[in-house]
Amino acid sequence: MSQFDKSAPSPAAQAAKLRGILESAVTAIITIDERGLIEHVNPATERLFAYAAAELVGQNVKMLMPEPYRAEHDGYISNYVGTGTRKIIGIGREVSGRRKDGTTFPLHLSVSEFEADGKRYFTGMIHDISDRQHVEEALRESERRLAQSQKMEAVGQLTGGIAHDFNNLLLVITGNLELLEPLLQTDDQRTLLKEAQDAATLGSKLTDQLLTFGRRRHMDTQVIQLNELVVNIADMLRRTLGEHVTLSTSLARDVWPTQADPSQFQSAIVNMAVNSRDAMPQGGKLVIETRNITLDTDHSDYQSELQPGEYVQLSISDTGCGMEAAVRDRVFEPFFTTKEMGRGTGLGLAMVYGFVKQSGGNVTIYSEPGHGTTMNLYLPRADALAGDLARQETAEAVITPIRKTILVVEDDPRVRSLTIKRLKLVGYNVLEASDGPTALDILKRGEKVDLVFTDLIMPGGLSGHDVATRAREINPAIHVLLTSGYAEELVRGDDLQRENLRVLRKPYQQTDLVTALREVLGNGTQPC
Repeated sequence: MSQFDKSAPSPAAQAAKLRGILESAVTAIITIDERGLIEHVNPATERLFAYAAAELVGQNVKMLMPEPYRAEHDGYISNYVGTGTRKIIGIGREVSGRRKDGTTFPLHLSVSEFEADGKRYFTGMIHDISDRQHVEEALRESERRLAQSQKMEAVGQLTGGIAHDFNNLLLVITGNLELLEPLLQTDDQRTLLKEAQDAATLGSKLTDQLLTFGRRRHMDTQVIQLNELVVNIADMLRRTLGEHVTLSTSLARDVWPTQADPSQFQSAIVNMAVNSRDAMPQGGKLVIETRNITLDTDHSDYQSELQPGEYVQLSISDTGCGMEAAVRDRVFEPFFTTKEMGRGTGLGLAMVYGFVKQSGGNVTIYSEPGHGTTMNLYLPRADALAGDLARQETAEAVITPIRKTILVVEDDPRVRSLTIKRLKLVGYNVLEASDGPTALDILKRGEKVDLVFTDLIMPGGLSGHDVATRAREINPAIHVLLTSGYAEELVRGDDLQRENLRVLRKPYQQTDLVTALREVLGNGTQPC
């Protein structure tokens, strides 16, 4: 016999080898006969289903299946044996399994068949896919949040742009109404004028709300303490909520300071509280909580829109009716409301969203039907010392009270015409430009200009901020007053202080314009 000839392994050796493979396999393996009775299970099956092998062998395999698979199993085997029609055998399928304690889990099942001693058997390979499904669900949730964030960003840009243009229209309306007022002669005429002015004021408030959502509203940013704000507003909230809603607070000690507009923050609290009250028509509880929270990279799934760091969190929870997911995903959209006509504008939570985003934070909402709602606001921890320095006022030089010349830079011809009328009415000399390049040409020609009054957002490739910078390069002594319908990304609060710039919000009244000009040119200085 050749030295390479080897004897075939004995049946006992083959059985031992097969047994070793089955017992070491991490995949659950079950063998059943054509009646569905379990012949053999490996240790992985015991671990997966929490049954001992002795509890399984001889039992129908459908005991490991939840409905509807349990009721269908015997019929499926009979149908396959009789017709040969396959649904799983040789194909594989994702189904559900049932553990001994009754809990269910997703699994992938692949089945093969074999014959032994003239009998037909089936072997099932079972793989738990719970982790994979969790990953897929997390991915889908992450994609949903990203799509929602992108949608809100797009809506915010559109809303802010519309509100900015609308502010220009309001400025023309209110300005011409002011100029018209001294020409009126009868009380009826003055009444009509007052009604028009009141309507314009309401329009201005509406644009303020839209600009807040669009993150384009100027904010008086300060270092604030959340606990102090909550305590100061608590009594007013109790009156607003009514006797049928119980308000309580849970304020953490030593809550870090944050930087935001205090009035806007209080408005956000009121808006959220009123929204909660409306969700509890039969009464309930509302709880306001504060705490410090540190987010690290492991929180990316939890707060994907926030950078790792230290934040202060304010939560408002209610015991109201809760919301379906479809409603929850839209509550921050402007003009979206589930209230009946006349009970809500749909701008309250939109303002909260815009304010928090503009403050560098994030807002989340958790709600289920019948289980109430919790809204969480996250704002970055602030450096109190830096905040105090940022609030220091820049000293203004007092200039000699001689007749001043103002260069008006405004691309909207109606707004430009109105502004010129207003300035001439109070005694200023006025030059005009429709865009930044034209304004700089006027300055380069050597025209005497004491102050450049420019809109921030303009065509022509130069913003109002660019005009201000280049105007000061041409004439370091020149003064600048900016105006806009929103607080642009180009100029933040710190930049205003550092560059000694001021923004006059549109729409503004004649008195607002005069006051701003005198403050920029020098306290108490007259136009001539």
